[in-house]
Amino acid sequence: MKIAFHGAARTVTGSKHLLTLKNGKKVLLDCGMFQGLGLETDTLNRNFGFDPTKVDAMVLSHAHIDHSGLIPRLTSEGFAGKIFCTPATKDLTTVLLKDSAEIQEDDIKYKNKRRAAEGLPYLRPLYKIEDAKKAIDHLEERNYGQWFDVIDGVQAMYTDAGHIIGSTCVHLRVKEDGKETRITFSADVGRYRDAILKSPGTFPQADYILLESTYGNSLHDNNVTTPDMVLRWIEKACLQKKGKLIMPAFSVGRTQELLFALNQLEVENRLPNLDYYVDSPLSIEATMIVKKYPQYFNKNIQKLMQSDNDPFAFNGLRYVQTVDQSKQLNFQNGPMVIISASGMADAGRVKHHISNNIENSRNTILLTGYCEPRSLGGRLLAGEKEVGIYGVKHEVNAEIGAIRSMSAHGDYEDLSQWLACQDKKQVKKLFLVHGEYEVQQDFKQRLLKKGFADVEIPEQHYEVGLT
Repeated sequence: MKIAFHGAARTVTGSKHLLTLKNGKKVLLDCGMFQGLGLETDTLNRNFGFDPTKVDAMVLSHAHIDHSGLIPRLTSEGFAGKIFCTPATKDLTTVLLKDSAEIQEDDIKYKNKRRAAEGLPYLRPLYKIEDAKKAIDHLEERNYGQWFDVIDGVQAMYTDAGHIIGSTCVHLRVKEDGKETRITFSADVGRYRDAILKSPGTFPQADYILLESTYGNSLHDNNVTTPDMVLRWIEKACLQKKGKLIMPAFSVGRTQELLFALNQLEVENRLPNLDYYVDSPLSIEATMIVKKYPQYFNKNIQKLMQSDNDPFAFNGLRYVQTVDQSKQLNFQNGPMVIISASGMADAGRVKHHISNNIENSRNTILLTGYCEPRSLGGRLLAGEKEVGIYGVKHEVNAEIGAIRSMSAHGDYEDLSQWLACQDKKQVKKLFLVHGEYEVQQDFKQRLLKKGFADVEIPEQHYEVGLT
């Protein structure tokens, strides 16, 4: 059999890994969208590197768009098989894909207005809302800890990745010529000290492991709690500078973590009396879905829920639904906190908020997670003094901050702990995916020192045989 790496290869986003058996049958692990890669992004998302009509089945690790976002394009181009996922992943993917389609259609309308004025041909979105709705019909639910048939000769099992609600690590048993090969795909490994979720689970021995490496050369700061860090920024941005604190946050995972932190501050009587806006219909819907699955929460939050039945709510919280309500926030000058998607600030309503507030030195933009270097969030973190947003140049006068320890990805100690259940001598090869190349090179050396015999960093569309 062979495996090919068609996404998240020497980059973080676009997760797509294609397993091809000797008989020609193909299983796809994830079908994610590339994000935040500048002018390359659209071209990468329009070219799979394989024929969707030849893929027999797909196993989805979790709902984040960089793992699920190209499923509607896959199905619209001829994929007709089943897509396996957990129940929570199905719920989240349903809303995320529809939202992704809406964003693309809106963005294309804006771009085509400019192209028409310049006499250029119209562009088409990667997929439309109708494509997203049809793709959802392919999703089939499977639970954690149970082996299930993917295609003849291939079984899969999910273990909890502790990354977002419903997230999984994928384990495959592939039988060919009377021999069984064991493959594990980590997808996104969460943290062992997560504020909300259970820790990642242990998993069966593998022959080959595809391992994420987003934070493969760094450690998260665990000395200061998330509520304390959030409070410091609120006090500085809103109470001292009397400005707006704008927090780009992923709709699934990061937004709920921020709401939980703010709830904790209220429980401790430390939450400043301000208006806190969640300006993202998707984030609102995702939060409702997260609340449906308390069985995935860790023991601390389950204990808290005995006295606080909604750990994501607090005084001053305002949900913004309509576009008009969102626009009205630009005309309010008083101090406030705005939490809005997307996390890399490259799309969605938060991009408009940044555009309208970035030139005012009273305001603060606080990044709360990983940003691709070429995304708007990445450019702001890099200290650029001028950024283009929707074709308009803006001076960066607002303060730019970051809370790096809020990542839902494990650092190298978390990843090492996740690997601890494995007999290194039985692991034939580790493939590092879902990371920047320089980080992966550092992580590779660390893994070799730990005793793994063979660690490889595949490049885009690289294919290799598994013996």
